[in-house]
Amino acid sequence: MKVSKRVLGTTAALLVLTLSGAGVYLRITDHQAASAETPDAETGDLPDVSAGDAFSTDLAVAVEGSPVLLDTLVLTVDGTGEAASWRQTALRAQVAGQVRAVHVVENRAVGEGAVLIEIDPTQFQLALEEAQARLKQAEVSYREMTLGDDQLEDPRVRAERDSAARARSGLEAARIQVERAQLDLRRTRITAPFAGRIANLLVVPGQFVNAGDELVTVQAMDPIRIDINVMESSIGFLQVGRTARVRFSAFPGETFEGRIETINPVVDATRTARVSISLRNPDGRILPGMFARAALSAQRFPDRILVPKSAVLERDVDRRQLVFIFEPGAEDPSRGRAKWRYVTTGLSNGEYYEIVENEEYEMLKPGEIVLVAGHSTLQHDIPVRLVDNVARAEGARPR
Repeated sequence: MKVSKRVLGTTAALLVLTLSGAGVYLRITDHQAASAETPDAETGDLPDVSAGDAFSTDLAVAVEGSPVLLDTLVLTVDGTGEAASWRQTALRAQVAGQVRAVHVVENRAVGEGAVLIEIDPTQFQLALEEAQARLKQAEVSYREMTLGDDQLEDPRVRAERDSAARARSGLEAARIQVERAQLDLRRTRITAPFAGRIANLLVVPGQFVNAGDELVTVQAMDPIRIDINVMESSIGFLQVGRTARVRFSAFPGETFEGRIETINPVVDATRTARVSISLRNPDGRILPGMFARAALSAQRFPDRILVPKSAVLERDVDRRQLVFIFEPGAEDPSRGRAKWRYVTTGLSNGEYYEIVENEEYEMLKPGEIVLVAGHSTLQHDIPVRLVDNVARAEGARPR
């Protein structure tokens, strides 16, 4: 079999490159070995090398830290529910007629007493004028019937004649008719019974409505009520006035703080009871009907050593728990080393673990900084630097 000159040339070139690379590698290896075995010029000792020295402080890992706390651990009771108005009312027509004007649109804020809808008042104005005319006629008849009665000496006789004159003249009935006509005229203007927002507007100008027809709903929005369903086994831990942290599907990442306002003593068929939370809502962002999750303050345990849940890791096969303590450097307090320490956890809530005494481990001290982000793959004594946000820190390695 013949081999072409091109193939022979290519093979020769690859062989030369391979031998050259091997020579460079051997020279580098010999140089590193010589450097490692060369004593210090002043002391004659070999340099010390630790796991941490393998990393330059310029390459320190970006981490986030949080202080160890001595505080009250609050255990919470969780539940789900939805937002609702403390006050809402559906306004209905109290007189029949044609809608002359609608002064609002849905979601508009209105003050107490604001005119929302007007029904054509023409027929009611005429009815009032007619009632007033009848009243004048009744007053004339009454005066004619009682003319000269002021001369009577017996007051009992005067009172009897006055009562009889009022009945025969129809004076009292005429006055009642005037008051009724005035009331009907006032009812042509639908006003807000309290400050709130407009919802469920059901009429338009020109529409005819009957007495009793629903026109519009007014809802008070601040504060707003959050009704949470809580299991009956947890109701005994709750008290009116305690705090509640509420989250809404509509606002991911946001937490709103309120207070427990009422606890319904009735447990329904689902074995839950309704707990109502009052929540400030000055800008009206939280709307009635929004789905909510709440953590209600229940049991309280004062003077506990607490760390964020994200600080606690499990590394060993026996699932021992540990945290990384930040040991600051002498020159730059934001740079230092991560020192791991085994811990024993106790009670916990949604945010914190309680750290309890264990004679085998050194106890955490309030004020020490534990790492809470960027630390899940660290080793003991690794150089680190504290940052506000690991995800945005330049040079941060994946967590």
